[in-house]
Amino acid sequence: MIKVQTGQIVEFYSNSCSVVSKGKEFKCKIQGRINLVVGDLVEIERTSNNYSHEGIVTKRLDRATALYKSKDKAKKPIAANITHIGILVTKNPKTNLEFIDKWITISINASIDPFIIFNKIDLLPNDEFKEIQKIYESIGIKTFKISAKLNTNIDKLKKYLLKKTAIFVGNSGSGKSTLTSAITGKRILSKALSNNQGVHTTSLSTLYNIDEIQIIDSPGVRDIDIGHLNLKEIILGFPEILNHSLNCVFPNCSHQIDEGCAVQAALKNGDIKESRYNNFIFLSNQEKSR
Repeated sequence: MIKVQTGQIVEFYSNSCSVVSKGKEFKCKIQGRINLVVGDLVEIERTSNNYSHEGIVTKRLDRATALYKSKDKAKKPIAANITHIGILVTKNPKTNLEFIDKWITISINASIDPFIIFNKIDLLPNDEFKEIQKIYESIGIKTFKISAKLNTNIDKLKKYLLKKTAIFVGNSGSGKSTLTSAITGKRILSKALSNNQGVHTTSLSTLYNIDEIQIIDSPGVRDIDIGHLNLKEIILGFPEILNHSLNCVFPNCSHQIDEGCAVQAALKNGDIKESRYNNFIFLSNQEKSR
C-alpha cells in the first residue's frame, strides 16, 4: 500500500527537495514536471519502509501566495505561502526610498504584508530613521528598529513574526543573513562580494521553522523586479495616491500635468509625500517603457 502524506518544502535543489512532514524531514525526488519552490505544500509518497526518510513529490497543493521574479513579463515563482516581507533599511549601505516603495508594491500585489526593519541602529543616532519611519507608518506600514548584530529589539520582531512565514529583502550588506541567524539560531553562511559592497548567501533556498516562526532565505529575491506588474497594479503599492486618484476629473489621468488632477493637488497640500509621488511616477514610467 502506497503511503501518501502532506508536507512542506524546506529546501529546493534543481531536481530534488527536502520536505518536512509529520515532524520528519524527507529527501524527495520530484515526479514529472511539477513546478515547485521553497514553501510549497505538497503530497509525497514514501518510497520505502517507516525507517527510511525518502519519498517522491507527486502533487503540489494550492498556494496561498507566491513571490515571483519576472523577465520579459514572464513570471517565475521563487517562494510560496509567504505571509510577510521584511524590507531591511540601513544607512550604510544606504537604502534608497525607491527600493522600499518597489518592495511595498511587489508585496501588496502578491497579497503579502510588507513591513520595514531599520537595521544597524547601534551605529546611528536614535532619531536617524525618524522621518522615513513617519512616511511609512502614515500609510499603515509596520516598522521596527533593530540591531541584528547586537540582538537589539530582536524579541519584539520575533513576537511580531510568531505564526507567520516571512522573507527578508535588502541591499547587499543590509544584514539579511545576520538577522535570519539572530531569529532562527542557525548560522547562515555568507561570503564577501568581490567589490566589497556587502555579502550574499549561498544559492540554496531554505525555509527555517523555529518556535512557530518560519523564515525563508532565498537568493532569488536579489533578481526581483516589477516587470510583471501593469500600471493599475503599480498604483496599488501607493494607497494614498490611489485614494486621491479616485477624485481626478479624467479617468485616464497620468497624475503629472493633467488638468483636474487630484493627486497633484494632494501633493501640493502635503497629503502625499514627494518621495512617494516621485517613486510612483518612476515605477510607472518604467512600466510604460517596456
